Amino acid sequence: MGKHHDDEDDLAALQLALVKAQAAAIKAGERTVLVMEGRDGAGKDGTIKRIVEHLSPRVTRVVALPKPSDRERTQWFFQRYAVQLPAAGELVIFNRSWYNRGGVEVVMGFSTPAEQAEFLRDAPDFERMLVESGIRLVKVWLDIDKDEQKKRLDARREEPLKALKVSDLDAVAQTKWLDYSAARDAMLTRTHTAIAPWVCVRADKKPRAREAVIRHLLRQIAPVDIAAGVDAPDPKILFPFEAAAVTDGRLAP
Repeated sequence: MGKHHDDEDDLAALQLALVKAQAAAIKAGERTVLVMEGRDGAGKDGTIKRIVEHLSPRVTRVVALPKPSDRERTQWFFQRYAVQLPAAGELVIFNRSWYNRGGVEVVMGFSTPAEQAEFLRDAPDFERMLVESGIRLVKVWLDIDKDEQKKRLDARREEPLKALKVSDLDAVAQTKWLDYSAARDAMLTRTHTAIAPWVCVRADKKPRAREAVIRHLLRQIAPVDIAAGVDAPDPKILFPFEAAAVTDGRLAP
């Protein structure tokens, strides 16, 4: 019980720091984009919920786009994401993003190999333009192991309150586990850049993963006086992506 109480106290302190950071961002006209990606069941929704819980809904948007319409399929691939980008003082969180093309579309064949290769080539340039325009871009990959994913996806089907989280893709997350791993590895390797780096989070323990993400976000976007009061996330939980993480066990095989 004591540890649970400590976790809640830590989360409350971090959420207060987020409120202060957002007030500063509004005053300064800062624009921020958080890209939340990860395995099915890795905890994106819950992490985002904790981030936005006490933030202003007027300047905070969570974007979870449905599959593209017939018209959108004829547009430049990044176009429907670009229109969602923040104006001054805004925080936009993409709950899945343009990286669908590097993940689920690869595994499920929702786009062609040529389109996927074009995406891996163009995504770093797109993100460089965002950052050079003044947008603060934070990219987070949540990773869990296969057994933990199975437990969470089973819980979705069994618990009535989680019914809206169930999707057709859940059924193949386990059977195509290795395909998703290969897509993840290629995506992270090709799109991790100095100007728009990825951080990876071992999200098997939800509270610790959420706390680590918020700590990282604050240290990336908060003014110095606020960020200085935030301890770095546990490096065993959150770490910068590097090629070695694919083979040394830090990312689930």
